[in-house]
Amino acid sequence: IIKAIGNNLNDADNEFNCQGRLVTPGFVDPHTHPVFLNPRYEEFILRLEGKSYDDIYNSGGGIVKSVEDVRSSIKQELILKVKDRMDQFLQFGTTTIECKSGYGLNLESELKSLEVIDEVNKIHKIDLIPTFMGAHAFPLEYQNNKDGYVDLICDEIIPMIKKQGIAIFNDVFCERGFFSDTQSIKILNCGKKHGLIPRIHADEFKNSNGAKVAYETGAISADHLMAISNEGIEYLKNSKTIAILLPGTTFFLGKNSFAPYKKLKEANIEIALATDFNPGSCNIKSLAFIISLACIYLQIPILDALKATTYNSAKSLMVEDKVGSIEINKNADIIIWNINDYIKIPTQIPNPNIFQIIKNGELLFKS
Repeated sequence: IIKAIGNNLNDADNEFNCQGRLVTPGFVDPHTHPVFLNPRYEEFILRLEGKSYDDIYNSGGGIVKSVEDVRSSIKQELILKVKDRMDQFLQFGTTTIECKSGYGLNLESELKSLEVIDEVNKIHKIDLIPTFMGAHAFPLEYQNNKDGYVDLICDEIIPMIKKQGIAIFNDVFCERGFFSDTQSIKILNCGKKHGLIPRIHADEFKNSNGAKVAYETGAISADHLMAISNEGIEYLKNSKTIAILLPGTTFFLGKNSFAPYKKLKEANIEIALATDFNPGSCNIKSLAFIISLACIYLQIPILDALKATTYNSAKSLMVEDKVGSIEINKNADIIIWNINDYIKIPTQIPNPNIFQIIKNGELLFKS
């Protein structure tokens, strides 16, 4: 815990002299998909050949390919994979991270995925915050009975997720070709009845009324928003929903339709940034690099981008009372940089120039 800030400190067990270096809160990543077996590197080649996200998904790739791997894997194998990924996140300065399930898409594998998150959280220094995302895609066995899968989520899976007691949030991929606005509302409201706080993948590729769903369900966050309409912005303006922007995904997919940061900002909508780390459409783990992309492509001011990867991200995970800023009585989650000015953060490409990382007052990494 941070006991004092300044010179001549007397109350702390450990005192850190940063010697004029820039100090920021540890990064908080509010949107990741780390529970998978292997990255889908082959899809990078397919995109170079001109295949779209939908082309790859409709030919048996994308999310459903990772589902096959997760269903056939044993829990310990996934634990080792996720632990290794968290080691890498930590070296990039991330000290708190939201982790979604969503590559199981049946009761057994969704429970297993959340158990993996819980087990890694117990053994790793990073704080992992678990989200249930059974509504990530329709499994192959339900391709011709999509409403049947929605019923399965609501009638069987969500009650068992609640009984398991690991997940805090419930997320849905509201997108054309995935879950409709009506299906998304049903799943999110069902989760609310079982104590799961709604989040939503909204308006990523096309305007799918995702922002409206976020408003109607009281979602804590609406994520992606590259295709949000002016009407959708009005809905978010009249809500408490935080807009989580994911420029790394747009960049990784080779697209140029970034989320409309300026319109969202003008509407006084709170904005967070995340990596969207996942096996296929974005392999980025560095929030410092996300800051670079946000500044360059979304024209977010540097300090706003820094706040969007710390305090606002923590707020979207409802942990801003513990992390996300350097304040007395908050967790001592701190990055000490090898630079002396925040203006230099977006220029540290490809790797952030980090000197030390402190998590809960413990020195975990030193360059």
